[in-house]
Amino acid sequence: MIEMSDRWPLMIDPQMQANKWIKIMEKTNSLKICKQSQSTFVRTIENGIQFGVPVLLENVPETIDPVLESVLLKQIVKVGGTPSIKVGDTMVPYEPGFKLYMTSRLPNPHYPPETCVKVNLLNFMATEDGLMDQMLGVTVKQERPDLEEKLEKLIIEDAENKRQLKEIEDNILELLAKAEGNILDDAVLIETLSQSKITSNKIEKAVEAAMKVKATISKARQSYEVVSFRVSQLFFCIADLASVDSMYQYSLEWYINLFLLAISEAEVSKKLDLRLQSLIDTFTKVLYTNVCRSLFEKSKLLFSFLMCTKIMVGEKRMLSTDLRYFLSGNTAVDLAEPNPNNSGKHWLENKAWGDILGLEDCNEVFKGVAEDVKTDLNAWQKIFETSDPLNAIASRYPKLEAFHQLMLLRCLRPDKTVPELTQFIAIQIGSEFVDPPSFNLKVSYEVSTCETPIMFILTPGADPMTVLLRLADEMEMNDSSKLLSISLGQGQGPRAEEAIARGRDKGLWVCLQNCDLGESWLPTLEKICEEITSKNTHANFRMWLTTMPFPKFPVSVLQNGVKMTLEPPRGMRQSLQGSYTMIEPEWLETSSNPKALKKLVFALCFFHATVSERSKFGPLGWNIPYDFSIPDLSISLDQLKLFVDEYELIPYRMLNYCVGECNYGGRVTDDKDRRAIKTILSYFYTENEDIMDDNYRFSPSGLFYAPPDGNHAATMKFIRSLPLIEGPECYGLHDNAAITSAILETSKLLGTALELQPRTTGGGSESWEDQLARVAAEVETRMPMPFDLEAVKVKYPTIFEDSMNTILTQETERFDKLLVRVRTTLRNVQRAIVGEVLMSEDLEKMGNSLTNGLVPTLWSSVAYPSLKPVGSWVADFLERLDFINLWIKENSPVVYWISGFFFTQSFLTGTRQNYARGTGIAIDLLSYDFQVVTKGEELRDKPRCGAYIKGLFIQGAKWDSEADGCAGADEYNSGGLVHSDPRVLFMSMPQIWLIVDETNNIVERHTYSTPVYKTSERRGMLSTTGASTNFVMMIDLPMMKANTENDWIKAGVAMLCSLDD
Repeated sequence: MIEMSDRWPLMIDPQMQANKWIKIMEKTNSLKICKQSQSTFVRTIENGIQFGVPVLLENVPETIDPVLESVLLKQIVKVGGTPSIKVGDTMVPYEPGFKLYMTSRLPNPHYPPETCVKVNLLNFMATEDGLMDQMLGVTVKQERPDLEEKLEKLIIEDAENKRQLKEIEDNILELLAKAEGNILDDAVLIETLSQSKITSNKIEKAVEAAMKVKATISKARQSYEVVSFRVSQLFFCIADLASVDSMYQYSLEWYINLFLLAISEAEVSKKLDLRLQSLIDTFTKVLYTNVCRSLFEKSKLLFSFLMCTKIMVGEKRMLSTDLRYFLSGNTAVDLAEPNPNNSGKHWLENKAWGDILGLEDCNEVFKGVAEDVKTDLNAWQKIFETSDPLNAIASRYPKLEAFHQLMLLRCLRPDKTVPELTQFIAIQIGSEFVDPPSFNLKVSYEVSTCETPIMFILTPGADPMTVLLRLADEMEMNDSSKLLSISLGQGQGPRAEEAIARGRDKGLWVCLQNCDLGESWLPTLEKICEEITSKNTHANFRMWLTTMPFPKFPVSVLQNGVKMTLEPPRGMRQSLQGSYTMIEPEWLETSSNPKALKKLVFALCFFHATVSERSKFGPLGWNIPYDFSIPDLSISLDQLKLFVDEYELIPYRMLNYCVGECNYGGRVTDDKDRRAIKTILSYFYTENEDIMDDNYRFSPSGLFYAPPDGNHAATMKFIRSLPLIEGPECYGLHDNAAITSAILETSKLLGTALELQPRTTGGGSESWEDQLARVAAEVETRMPMPFDLEAVKVKYPTIFEDSMNTILTQETERFDKLLVRVRTTLRNVQRAIVGEVLMSEDLEKMGNSLTNGLVPTLWSSVAYPSLKPVGSWVADFLERLDFINLWIKENSPVVYWISGFFFTQSFLTGTRQNYARGTGIAIDLLSYDFQVVTKGEELRDKPRCGAYIKGLFIQGAKWDSEADGCAGADEYNSGGLVHSDPRVLFMSMPQIWLIVDETNNIVERHTYSTPVYKTSERRGMLSTTGASTNFVMMIDLPMMKANTENDWIKAGVAMLCSLDD
């Protein structure tokens, strides 16, 4: 195909099969290799054209450099009688031997039409059928080499027979064309025809015999199809992982070698069925073990889940439609029936009810479940509130299969899904697939060769050198002359090349650290790895690489190397053990005040574990995740010992500053997180010396404290006695934080798995195009017409006395822009489905989002912050439009729905601006005071100053209108913050009066300064004002006298404008 085409080939080659084929094919023709990202790539192309040598352009992105335009179009002209071609602004003499090959590692590139017509687009991506046939050949070649040999021989004979027939046909046609007169008088022609018939008959008999033999061989080969089917299926589990993390790269060659290893390790049996099962089981386990060691902890369960579902769908034990529904939930825009739970106890959310309604449409086995929930709410509430809801579901519906019970659980209790899913995987494919192998460097070393680099993929705080030096000592390589270690960075490339050359020659180990810091040298590393073979390299040579996850790391090195992830220990107990392991016992004892030092060292280690582990609770822990590392702890320990030894009285303020503002606080960029970290630290570096009291406890449970006997051995014994799994209270959080963390984990796992699913589903399910057309039509019919912006400006002109007019027109313009975008893109995607317009990359991404129940990027890029799925997002958008329309129709409301604003800060500024203009007080002298309006009738009149607002939700605590002992109670305002009820993650706040007053007039009360965010993510971009785009304002809420503001800061209490569903 390449030789016959007039256009240069562009090959989609994520597994580098085409790359390897081209390099082998053109090896003797001085093949030149370059990448479009290299500064010298144009010069390489010019040299190839001028000297007539083939050029391989690798890693072609979705946009080809315009400098190649004339080369792609083969616009050859004669200049002074010499064929030439223009490359950029240079005319280059053209030699006919020139060939251009282009390959792309992108698995699903979107090349524009103008590119496609200039190249010969070839797809080398592995397909399931093609890979199955390839793996069948590998299996039979290993298990029955006689059959494979016969088949190869038959293929060669068949090709030879076809060649002979073609020669005979060509010879006859040539003689007929040259024949003159009566062809019956042409003796040569008659003789040729006669010989041809004899030869043809022989070939036909040979073909018939070959077909019989081939049928026999095929029948024998079919016995092994069950193995090749499993192997080809599982390949796509690992091929998709690259979209989860760029470091998860695996080549087909590596995969085949792994399969060959599994064949050699599988139990031998004379019974074919036992041997086949052994091959399947062994390979599945070998694959899991080898891939798992290269995955971060967060991805290991995902991989197990992908393997399990792939196997079950392949064995017809699971429907792909059920799997997709389990991952996505109900993607319908509207609820088919209203939520029956109207008792005021919000245990059945609209999202859960919608998912339950959709189950019946997904699979008829769920027929009647929604009706059952509707008619027996009390029983289902008990199921919801029980500690083992899956068992309760199984008792109520014992005939449902295990996965169908899991689907129902996911609708009702997403926080319980991950542990039950883990158990499901263990039952279906084996407990070994949910128990990842522990880190073992020696095993990784044993499966490596001199050709395969061994990579440590690190996370902050992980140090591989300790374990590497331990292995080197065991292998007698722990010597500076045998283990060469180089930390990459500016100017270290030549040293690394020299070390590798020495290592290859003498069989040394070379460790290149911090590869992510040597970006410019990585192409050289890739070239060196490609050149290393067992023929030109000492067998004992090993190349060790350490790197943080890095998207520009060479794919070929990742695909063919042995990868290992190294992460610091997780959990309070493991973290404390890790911290104390690096502390020498003598270091603790050589202090002028050893008792104080031991107490404070344990407190500091506990603080380090606390701030590190809080990230698993999502935004409740930190608005922005931070990588607090061992070096942060080390420098803080050194400073602690220095200050304890130097000062008679422990300088707590100095210690708090060094740790809270510099060592740890220096990493913190969000001001609310900075407030939190300083608050948490104050419980450990306590200025009133509570920490020195043996009865002082770090958490309400009383389990965590600094041990009285603080020597190293006793402390390690105490740490080992701590719970293996600690509760959220250990970190100052409410028990509900564990539910929030579990829901986040479920959402990430299922969301990632959904992104990896094929676009179309099997069976009798709705096609992608039909589903997209249905959803797009549903949403479009609900969209109102755009606003009449001119009429709004006429009715609400800009006036000095009321800034709300300006705010209304600005909000209307913003919403109108989003409304037009939504309507336009919905219309375009429907037209693209029927072929009226081009299905562009943006429209295809939009279609994928809509069919997966997500908000398209085309909308969210011009919309307000929101984490809702598309159905809830549309309902929320329409509600916001109604809020604006009502304002336009009936004038400004008495109570503003603060969550309904596109840009909330403009409303807050406008409220202060109105007061400033009315009183003549400068706006920068004004601030907000707050009252929670919890008593009295519905508010009918606007306040004397400021504004009433509604629509906020509180997370991490609850508002109790009946609470006593709070400051500022009056006829409209009572109650205060109290701890949340179990399993109630969010609570609607009453209306709040934003009182505008001079800053000096606002009285300080016993309140918690509560941050207000637009979404539960809390994290946003840093705006030009220096504040997060997700942050709205601080609202002071009264609290009980028994509580302090620090209690709520540690608990991560905040108010939100919008929930996630």
